[in-house]
Amino acid sequence: MKKLFRYLIYTLGVLLLLVVLALAYITFFLPDVGPPPEIQVELTDEKVHHGRHLAHHVMMCMDCHAVRDFSQFSGPPTPGTLGAGGEVFDQSMGLPGRFVSPNITPAALNDWTDGEIFRAIVSGVSKDGSALFPIMPYPLYSQLDEKDIRAVIAYLRSIEPIENDLEASKPDFPVNFLINTMPVEANLQLRPPSDDIIEYGRYLTTASACTDCHTRMERGEFVGEPFAGGNEYRFPDGSVVRAPNLTPHESGIGDMTKDQFVARFKAYYDTTYSAREVEPGEFQTVMPWVMYAGMKEEELEAIYTYLQSLPAVENEIEIFSPPGD
Repeated sequence: MKKLFRYLIYTLGVLLLLVVLALAYITFFLPDVGPPPEIQVELTDEKVHHGRHLAHHVMMCMDCHAVRDFSQFSGPPTPGTLGAGGEVFDQSMGLPGRFVSPNITPAALNDWTDGEIFRAIVSGVSKDGSALFPIMPYPLYSQLDEKDIRAVIAYLRSIEPIENDLEASKPDFPVNFLINTMPVEANLQLRPPSDDIIEYGRYLTTASACTDCHTRMERGEFVGEPFAGGNEYRFPDGSVVRAPNLTPHESGIGDMTKDQFVARFKAYYDTTYSAREVEPGEFQTVMPWVMYAGMKEEELEAIYTYLQSLPAVENEIEIFSPPGD
């Protein structure tokens, strides 16, 4: 019996030592994606213009790095907050912590090198070497064209500086340790030509991070079929909105034509459109229609074509549940 007891104590001691060593490695040696590249982005008008289009309408940097006004339909960014950060992503969205989007205007980035910004976007590592939680979809941005990332950096360098003192993000345990394992090494790829419409659509869908919202997620981990919808977003009034199915099944967008798909977005870009007030309990959505609506028609057509090429997944979604349901 004494030998068994000593064996158990020894085994537990070894396991404890391994856990301590693993935590020490994760804490002090990760993330390990390499140093930031030594690059300097040229601020040409063309590059800034292209970067603005990406940041506002494709990669949606300026949607997350602002405070959204959910008193209006679709939660458009509050004027004066674009790039200043402050939007909160927390446990109510199924996330393992409280994550606050940082300030990305020159007021916050003026002491960052272009390489440090580049590494943060494509690998998820901040200036100080700390890991970023992939609520910013850097695993997807890591697959984009270097020219597009450089254009976004050029645009961020050009915008108005906004001072904004923000709270720090706080991952829950054990994600506060595991977050260091999440950054990725960049796997940059060339932007496909626009006439290769399925590959071009795949690229734009990756850049727009459609799968992040339209795939069922629990505590930051994907648990559903890609693009099949069902991810839940809860509003303070108790209502719940769920991301729809984007696969070409009839329960998704299988019955939607290309023209209908494009028109669904462009309805929010018409000069006659104005955001309407949403009362508590009324239908609301986290889909940033107004910003995605700024995509070019050929970009939306390519995304539609790519989505129609995906495997059809049957998943009937109840899009909205009012408070109390």
